[in-house]
Amino acid sequence: MAAWTVASRQASNLARLSIPKSTQASSLIPLRGLASGGDHHGPPKVNFWEDPMSPSKWKEEHFVIVSLTGWGLLLFGGYKFFTGGKKEKKEEKVEGAH
Repeated sequence: MAAWTVASRQASNLARLSIPKSTQASSLIPLRGLASGGDHHGPPKVNFWEDPMSPSKWKEEHFVIVSLTGWGLLLFGGYKFFTGGKKEKKEEKVEGAH
């Protein structure tokens, strides 16, 4: 059995060496085929400050930033509202023998 595996390995190595480089599968695949950005479907996306009243037209990353900022402000405002916000501490001055 070992002789059979050695023979098959030699045959596959020989086949690999005998195939010209131009017909190998690696040469048929474009190297940077996914780097072009793809086809755009629908209307072009804009920055959120260019059309602030239409979130459906915003770029995805701008939508995420604005959404997370809004949720953060909402949670922080709710925390401050329910915990009483900033409370002033009254310090009592102790009169000493100056």
